[in-house]
Amino acid sequence: MKMVQRGKLYVISGPSGAGKSTVIARLLKRLDMTYFSISATTREPRRGERDGFDYNFVKKEQFLEMIEKDLLLEWARYVNNYYGTPSQPVDEKLAEGYDVILDIETQGAAQVMTKRPDTIGMFLFPGSFSELENRLRARGSDSEDKIQKRLIQARKECERVGMYSYVIINDRVETAAEEAASIIIAEKCRTANRLHYFK
Repeated sequence: MKMVQRGKLYVISGPSGAGKSTVIARLLKRLDMTYFSISATTREPRRGERDGFDYNFVKKEQFLEMIEKDLLLEWARYVNNYYGTPSQPVDEKLAEGYDVILDIETQGAAQVMTKRPDTIGMFLFPGSFSELENRLRARGSDSEDKIQKRLIQARKECERVGMYSYVIINDRVETAAEEAASIIIAEKCRTANRLHYFK
């Protein structure tokens, strides 16, 4: 009987506009037994986003209730909205042997890495702040004021890059997805994760 190896928890962070959603979508197509944890948020959906697929879009009151009942692995307030990771689906998938990917900002990542020290962190960055600004403007969904706030926040987030195990420069989506997949494959092959084969 084959023993199910518990999955690993991965945090992917990076400033808004770094391309996290696109890279994660490509990553999930490359690897089996990988699950993307859908975050809950109080922000309004962007054009093309679907509730229950991109995010679980909830009212502020619902989110505050989840905090109160300790139903979140992590949560943070970011640019006047709340974001958080419901813990139950994460724990269920890890137990089933899935590697779980969290797309969360640095404050939430720090919470997860404190609660779950074996979490592997990857930080995604487009390669320069000017490229980041170009991407934010190309979205066409934010006001000038919001873009400036996101750029200020991006610089703060980049100050915390040292808490991540890996940095991926997303100047080409396919290369960035390949690097993220390679990290996950390498982590599976660590001796500590394969010792059960020798029992």
